[in-house]
Amino acid sequence: MTIPTISDYPMPKDFPANKTGWKPDAARAVFLIHDMQDYFLRYYNADGELMTRLIANLQRVRNWAYANNVPVIYTAQPHDQPPEDRALLNDMWGPGLTVADPALQQVVKGLEPGENDVVLTKWRYSAFQRSGLKARMASLGRDQLIVGGIYAHIGCLMTVADAFMNDIQAFMIGDAVADFSEAEHKMALKYVATRCGAVTDTASLTGAAQKSEPMRDWLQSRVLELIEDDADLDPEENLIFYGLDSIQVMKLASELKERGIVVGFDELARVPTLNGWWALIESKRLAA
Repeated sequence: MTIPTISDYPMPKDFPANKTGWKPDAARAVFLIHDMQDYFLRYYNADGELMTRLIANLQRVRNWAYANNVPVIYTAQPHDQPPEDRALLNDMWGPGLTVADPALQQVVKGLEPGENDVVLTKWRYSAFQRSGLKARMASLGRDQLIVGGIYAHIGCLMTVADAFMNDIQAFMIGDAVADFSEAEHKMALKYVATRCGAVTDTASLTGAAQKSEPMRDWLQSRVLELIEDDADLDPEENLIFYGLDSIQVMKLASELKERGIVVGFDELARVPTLNGWWALIESKRLAA
């Protein structure tokens, strides 16, 4: 079996209630960016809303980590995996990265490790297996792990569960992970929230929820004005279906530029939904 082609699905916005009262603490945490390699991302639509949102949210959390002295650690599978190292993974997934272009082992553009970031070689689902992650966290005096990346119900979930079994409080960022499907994504979040960790979201984690709200509100209000529709707007629905045309999209691009967000007509046209545009705007704000 190989990894399937993954259809775009809406990034979840509603998360299960956490069984614990754990709260992320920058003084105790490590941020883990899990397996965000080109090889694993190639099964998604690179220009789809899911990938746009995922990468933008991981960038936001990484910037928060840098600003708050939270160590950033990456996991990445190597291209060179001797049979004795890959072992049972061959039975479950085939040869994987070992027969792909070696360039695909690189971390996706926009999330490349920084000068002081650590990259751990990934051998098994859990990032703790054969990586030295537990010892590294102990040496840093850290007992919380914040996890984002792919795939939510495989490596991310196993890493959170393994953290729990090593007495490390782990947090899965519900809107900074992605999976094979929306159902599997939500299953992973529910399991974490109720069995082995806690689920958080990008805005809550970075303290950006209140700060981002005025721009988000403006965008939604402006879109409603452009489509001249007072009905409830589905943030995942294609705005073309609401009557939005190219002239209105160009007008919005101009208005965003006046607000300091430089985004092209073609970029807006590529993801014509409210959530898609918001993820795009957030990525532009982070890159500024």
